Amino acid sequence: MPISKGRPRLEGTVVSNKMDKTVVVSVQRKVKEPFYKKYLLRRKKYAAHDEKNLCKEGDFVEIVSTRPLSKTKRWAVSKILKTAETSEPAGAGGREQAR
Repeated sequence: MPISKGRPRLEGTVVSNKMDKTVVVSVQRKVKEPFYKKYLLRRKKYAAHDEKNLCKEGDFVEIVSTRPLSKTKRWAVSKILKTAETSEPAGAGGREQAR
């Protein structure tokens, strides 16, 4: 999918990849509270198109605005900026049984 350079881009963390060719990306931004002059964190979730199903939960990705692809999808993953580090090694399945 060709992506032009003039489109809006956001960066966020993948929070769900359970759908086929779709990921949910949580984008965090800082907003200044007018009365107390403090910065608050605001989050919003976007459904983004992932054509090759490369994204995993915890990946930090860049998404770009596209034409409407479905009822909720208006964004597409343009690149994976940082992959998620897994806390468990592959093959270690939770609890070990003591005998």
